[in-house]
Amino acid sequence: MPYTYEYPHPAVATDVAVFTLRRGALHVLLIERGAEPFRGAWALPGGFLQPDEELDACARRELIEETGVDAELLLHFGNFSAPGRDPRERVISVAYLALMPSDELRLQADTDAAQAKWFPVRELPKLAFDHDRILGEAMAVLAGHARRISPLFALLPERFTLSQLQGAYEAVTGEDAEKRNFRKMVATLGCVRETEDFAHGSHRPARLYAAA
Repeated sequence: MPYTYEYPHPAVATDVAVFTLRRGALHVLLIERGAEPFRGAWALPGGFLQPDEELDACARRELIEETGVDAELLLHFGNFSAPGRDPRERVISVAYLALMPSDELRLQADTDAAQAKWFPVRELPKLAFDHDRILGEAMAVLAGHARRISPLFALLPERFTLSQLQGAYEAVTGEDAEKRNFRKMVATLGCVRETEDFAHGSHRPARLYAAA
């Protein structure tokens, strides 16, 4: 039975900005739209809220359906409600962000997404709707959280070197960190602990750390 009201009701949707590190650079997950509007354009994964669904569940479902990625933790960071942001109807978007290590991700586009692909945040295509604004705000929020260091653990393997942690910090904030000052900041925050293991490579072994 259709719903009828004396006043218009906007539609509600969710959009998700998923970030990872690939080859030391921050990347975001985008989908190529397979349907109008903006068919063939790139966009953040997302879709409409179902009548019997909560917002967090909608964001997780749409992300899985369109990319095959299941994010354990989604952080709500903003709402976007400009009247003309969607040409179909009045749509309010509830936006989330997620951080994931790239070695755990296997992309698989489905539903109305033609394909899913990682893009460096410094080399983005033109985005559909107002997703450039949503993504810009997601990156600003992410950079702010990164200064607490511990959110960066979601981008790294379970055990990591301090150089890897510093690389993640620099990739997310866009700032160069002096090695000694960065390690002093990490020690002051007390957010990591030494393990008994070392990473071995072409240079001398490096101590591995884990979240405290």
